Amino acid sequence: MGRLGAAAAKRLALEILGWTLVVLGIAALFLPGPGLLTLFAGMVLLSQQYPWFEKRVDPVKRLAMEGASKGVQTWPRVTGSLLGIAGLAGAGVLWGEHPPSPAWWPFDPEWWFPGGWGTGVSFLLSAAIGLGLLIYSINRFHGRPYDHALEQRRERVRHARIRLEKEERRLAQEQHGPASGQPGLTPG
Repeated sequence: MGRLGAAAAKRLALEILGWTLVVLGIAALFLPGPGLLTLFAGMVLLSQQYPWFEKRVDPVKRLAMEGASKGVQTWPRVTGSLLGIAGLAGAGVLWGEHPPSPAWWPFDPEWWFPGGWGTGVSFLLSAAIGLGLLIYSINRFHGRPYDHALEQRRERVRHARIRLEKEERRLAQEQHGPASGQPGLTPG
């Protein structure tokens, strides 16, 4: 019973993490942060639990990779990304320092940079992740654009291999039955 409890706890933890990443990824599509990457990470985790999710992972991965590739093909784009990262980091520091509201601010002073360091750290973390992704993208894609068609062919091969492996496991279980212990092994 202990192994079953540990397996259920692991599945629950992965599911909670997966759904959390999906929600954060969707939010980060509209807010500062690496939205597609976070969404992709959550979808990868959930695809381990839900077969219907597996088919939806590849299009998000392709979009994320294509966006990363396009963003580093020219040095002006790389510079723009660096400026955006620097702006995000600067906003994080400014938000954390929480300077007093200026005289022209028409709202309650509490609404001037609400959240303090909690919000500032999230901006700084997003900037750090963005810098890491930019470095990764430069190393992987600069001068070598993402090949959408090649990736689709690789996905088809991978999915065919997965289907074949599932079919082989199913046939082995039918042939040897569930009482033989492990599928695919002949008794004796």
